[in-house]
Amino acid sequence: MRFLRLLKIIFVVLRFGLDEFLLAHERTSWLLRPLNWLLFFRDTSRPRAERLRLALETLGPIFVKFGQLLSTRRDLIPTDIADELAKLQDRVPPFPSEQAVALLETAYGKRLSEVFAEFNEMPVASASVAQVHFAVLPDGREVAVKILRPGIVDTINHDVALLEICAALMERWWEDGKRLKPKLVVAEFEKYLHDELDLMREAASASQLRRNFADAKLLLVPEVYWDWCSEQVMVMERMQGLPISNIAGLRTAGIDLSKLASNGVEIFYTQVFRDGFFHADMHPGNILVAHDGRYVAMDFGIMGTLTDSDKNYLAQNFIAFFNRDYKRVAELHIESGWAPADTRVDEFEAAIRSVCEPIFDKPLRDVSFGKVLLRLFQTSRRFGIQIQPQLVLLQKTLLNIEGLGLQLDPELDLWKTAKPWLERWMSEQVGWRGFIKALRSEAPRYATLLPQLPRLLYQRLNDDSGAQGLPLLRELLLQQKKRNDWLSVIALLLGAALLLAAYIHFA
Repeated sequence: MRFLRLLKIIFVVLRFGLDEFLLAHERTSWLLRPLNWLLFFRDTSRPRAERLRLALETLGPIFVKFGQLLSTRRDLIPTDIADELAKLQDRVPPFPSEQAVALLETAYGKRLSEVFAEFNEMPVASASVAQVHFAVLPDGREVAVKILRPGIVDTINHDVALLEICAALMERWWEDGKRLKPKLVVAEFEKYLHDELDLMREAASASQLRRNFADAKLLLVPEVYWDWCSEQVMVMERMQGLPISNIAGLRTAGIDLSKLASNGVEIFYTQVFRDGFFHADMHPGNILVAHDGRYVAMDFGIMGTLTDSDKNYLAQNFIAFFNRDYKRVAELHIESGWAPADTRVDEFEAAIRSVCEPIFDKPLRDVSFGKVLLRLFQTSRRFGIQIQPQLVLLQKTLLNIEGLGLQLDPELDLWKTAKPWLERWMSEQVGWRGFIKALRSEAPRYATLLPQLPRLLYQRLNDDSGAQGLPLLRELLLQQKKRNDWLSVIALLLGAALLLAAYIHFA
């Protein structure tokens, strides 16, 4: 099976002339001419990027998904290839309904009629990893049933193994292989793919996102029905709405597109900076708009996470960027260790200014985040900046936001929409509100620790000093008498702080 798959990949590679990527190294470039002479029947007149895209489409859904991920790594691949791979879309034919029914009956261990009151065997959506059917639960609730493709795990394992072989060859023989690190890209792709193969994990991500937006003022997330979920099947609330790409339908429904666009920006920043947990596959096929103008999120297979330090660093960068404080942006990169410590701030500042200054005071229709990100990546290479893997999904999401914003409201001023939200968030993190919030979160720990301090101090002194522990303790007590007034004041202040924290927590 794997050997036959390898033969097909080799045939497709030769058919579309992708051997030029592998044989471009100076030690092997002499092979290209005789190979082209032997394979005279193939057409290599198209640009290399277009031939790569067509080859991935021919090889099937896993390679298409790999191409989609690769298109977001503009820090690793040439511009022409990134632009062409960005055209890849999931147009995967569904698997037969009989297989869907058989998979469900195997997963539940009973006939489908005993699980659902109704089940629509015609899929409503089909992607590379799973497809979706509508159904009705016995209690009348309408649901969407997501089912993994049969045999998808074996297919992915085989294809990823072959991708690893191709990546290793490219890294060794392609002249740009070591710089572009194709093995690292494949490893990253494998991680995302295996996350998508566990529908229990996706269900948990949907549940977390729904909890984060429990007020449902801007974003609706379907409820997960856990009793019907497994690793191969996910059952969730059926959501109603228009596809966000249906601009004409949204206008007919009376949706304010300008408000919809600005709400989308707020949802994005809320997910990233407030929660550090964001939907990382926000293409138009995964977003509906409810009748009242609220967003409806779908498909939670790819989610991004950020640590508190990542969030803080990014927020400071964004605010400095919005204020056109390019020197601060340069300093933040160096302080965080992303840029080498010996980087000249003035040179780095000038490079960032040349990228960012031209895009201010322009509507979204005149700004291409793709081009801005590309120039930022070029600047990163020049100054030896480390690319942060945890931000790759964020970059991908930013590009998706650009596409949505252009469709909904080309006049949207992204900077004016985002800046007040970020400033408010920063004040809540580092101002007096942040102090109160930290006290509130730490109060339970303080309340537990405070009564134990005398015993822990005694044990520590005893452990450290052995037989001399008690004399040392007596010496400390004598010193305390001399500083009794100061210690009383310190103890009073500490006690007041702890009481305040406990009050804030339990209020």
